[in-house]
Amino acid sequence: MARHQQTDVDELFDVKNHFYIGNYQQCINEAQKLKAHSEDVALERDVFLYRAYIAQRKFRVVLDEINRSSPAELQPLKILAEYFAAPNSREAIVADLDNATITGNHNYMIVSATIYYHEKNLEAALRALTDSDHLECMALSLQIFLKMDRLDMARRAMKMMQEKDDDATLTQLAQAWVNISAGGDKLQDAYYIFQEMIDKHSSTSMLLNGQATCFIGQAKYEEAESALQESLDKDSNNPDTLINMIVLSQHMGKPPEVANRYLSQLKHSNLDHPFVKEYLQKEFEFQRLQNQYSLSA
Repeated sequence: MARHQQTDVDELFDVKNHFYIGNYQQCINEAQKLKAHSEDVALERDVFLYRAYIAQRKFRVVLDEINRSSPAELQPLKILAEYFAAPNSREAIVADLDNATITGNHNYMIVSATIYYHEKNLEAALRALTDSDHLECMALSLQIFLKMDRLDMARRAMKMMQEKDDDATLTQLAQAWVNISAGGDKLQDAYYIFQEMIDKHSSTSMLLNGQATCFIGQAKYEEAESALQESLDKDSNNPDTLINMIVLSQHMGKPPEVANRYLSQLKHSNLDHPFVKEYLQKEFEFQRLQNQYSLSA
């Protein structure tokens, strides 16, 4: 039973859950048809609406609709949309974040941490989330700890989330992420969490990739391929799916051209993805070394 009991019905329950499991279009649909009973609920609804558009890479919607007269809670989302939409502006955006004072606005904390995360400045990302007891901030901190290979700290963050709201979708997802990082028998536990969410809500690329990761860790490659194929059917350009397909192709001993096709598609559709950036950098370094060797020979 959840330790945190809500006395009021959460009007945004469906909107939030669709966002958290990666069902961004349904999140948008639910947000647009929701008639909020207060200004606070309407504002939070708009926050998730614009975040879903950003997740779909529809940055222009956010940039066109959020202006200087928009509420303070929405302003950070415009910063995030600008960061992703205009790579040439990223240095200036990060500089502004470095000089800004983090306030109690959890949306600003999440946006700041997200930008620092993409800049691979994990320490700054954690600082942006310091002392927040908001469940999303805790979940983002947990993800950063896992990225830093600090499973012990991630478990501590997960315990805090469980104490705040054991039944929340974010808490359940956090449990699955920690289980995947722990590996071994915990992979099956993580799989069950993803399956329960699929049964309760719907299958999404995020949940299917989670299941595929569990399958790959258990050497259940055919099951992983089935999950990833379903994910591709939902979103043929999802970067996590394409990356997992590349990995899976290697495990299954498929011809090199199979993985190369997924890699070409990933480069074409997600050129700004960290995996692609790192791959292209290594490809450049390999070519440089090859040229040096050829010249010396």
